[in-house]
Amino acid sequence: MTASLRLILGDQLSHSISSLSDCDKSNDIIFMAEVWEEASYVKHHKKKIAFLFSAMRHFAIELEQKGYKVIYTKLDDPDNAGSFTAEVARMLKNNPLDKIVVTFPGEYRVLKAIESWQATFNLPVEIREDSRFLSSPTKFANWARGRTQLRMEYFYRELRQEFKILMDGDKPAGGEWNYDANNRKPIKSQMVIPVTYQSKSDAITEEVLSLVEKRFASHFGDLYPFHYGVTRIEAIAALELFIEERLCLFGDYQDAMLEENAWLFHSHLSLYLNCGLLLPMECIKKAEEAYTSGKAPLNSVEGFIRQIMGWREYVRGVYWLKMPDYAERNFFLAKNKLPDFYWTTDTKMNCLRQCITDTKNNAYAHHIQRLMVLGNFALLAGIDPKDVNEWFLIVYADAYEWVELPNVSGMILFADGGYLASKPYAASGSYINKMSNYCKNCSYDVKQKNGSDACPFNYLYWHFLARNRDKLATNPRLGMIYRTYDQMDADKKAQIEEDNLKFIANMYVNS
Repeated sequence: MTASLRLILGDQLSHSISSLSDCDKSNDIIFMAEVWEEASYVKHHKKKIAFLFSAMRHFAIELEQKGYKVIYTKLDDPDNAGSFTAEVARMLKNNPLDKIVVTFPGEYRVLKAIESWQATFNLPVEIREDSRFLSSPTKFANWARGRTQLRMEYFYRELRQEFKILMDGDKPAGGEWNYDANNRKPIKSQMVIPVTYQSKSDAITEEVLSLVEKRFASHFGDLYPFHYGVTRIEAIAALELFIEERLCLFGDYQDAMLEENAWLFHSHLSLYLNCGLLLPMECIKKAEEAYTSGKAPLNSVEGFIRQIMGWREYVRGVYWLKMPDYAERNFFLAKNKLPDFYWTTDTKMNCLRQCITDTKNNAYAHHIQRLMVLGNFALLAGIDPKDVNEWFLIVYADAYEWVELPNVSGMILFADGGYLASKPYAASGSYINKMSNYCKNCSYDVKQKNGSDACPFNYLYWHFLARNRDKLATNPRLGMIYRTYDQMDADKKAQIEEDNLKFIANMYVNS
């Protein structure tokens, strides 16, 4: 009788994971490992490491309780070999096994390592499709074939039709596919905002927190307070709390930002989804049920479902279709280095300070903070995509390269030249002022367009467009903006150039 080594990675914490199907509980070994290579190939946020290690340990115990034979290597085990490959070698040396089974991983570099194991260990390696996603890399590649431009909206509509989500026969519920135009209301500071889900740490989590505090002291971010759920039961509770208390207003205010309030009406479920504690379809179905039962309006439900069925599936498809070359894209040839304030929060720009502080505190910031403040600044200031990608991968608990890289290089930085998105998400200070209260307590004046007191976003925006005109002028969505720029007189354009150069020169000293 054959016996398999079934490897479960840290983002595969689902009891329905394909690598567990047909498992022989009498002979097969389920193997999980906390390895230094994965924890430190970038210096991940302390909360991110603690969340994943604790979730992995809880998941291993659940598997043991179901009768699986589990071998689990902790980071500080004396025999820990430090990498997946070395740990698998150690398992094979100590256990007579005939095959390695693993579910398709979430990062290209991990896939390449796994693909080398058959030759390294002289054993068959079976890489199974990750059935938790609604579209496979092959399915996405078939959809993309022959298209000169890819657009998430059309991919999303086809998935809606295939899975019959928010459909009225062959028509979309409410008559429209997308209600994004209804989801852009600024939030008022006096609104009552429900508290996000908070879990109490058990002994396992406390042990992990002590480990992270000791072994990862130099990493970015605050470890405490730690209140993320680390089990499927807790993740489901977080989902149900969102559906019950925040989904109803999520749509209206999903683009809003509020000083010293990180959570707002967002779900805060992406870290659970991306490590497998929640499944995408169960989140989609829960939201759809809230609409059909009258608990949440269509604009909120459609907006939430679009993030999961649309963007999440779409960016994964782009990632696997375009790697490894996608990681090298730099359409604007941006070369400035990431300024220190992305780590220290020490900047006079209140919007950046607020969003970086939220990130530092929580290993979380919502999508508009990431896109229109943190990412928008990096785009306008010409920051090297490699620096920006590394920062986003480090600081967020939901970040894995498959989801981080296309969002940053494609959507935020337009570094792929428009393959993923139809235009750069560039904006001046007026957008931030409209969608937040950040500007009220800023050292700069958002209404001033030039000079030492002006909001830097204002002149950085116009300079970005001017210096990249040869690459953007033919974009039909930017024609009116360039006509506005052309109406400026020579002195105004010269002032934009001067303010931009001065700010960039001082950015690494005093921003």
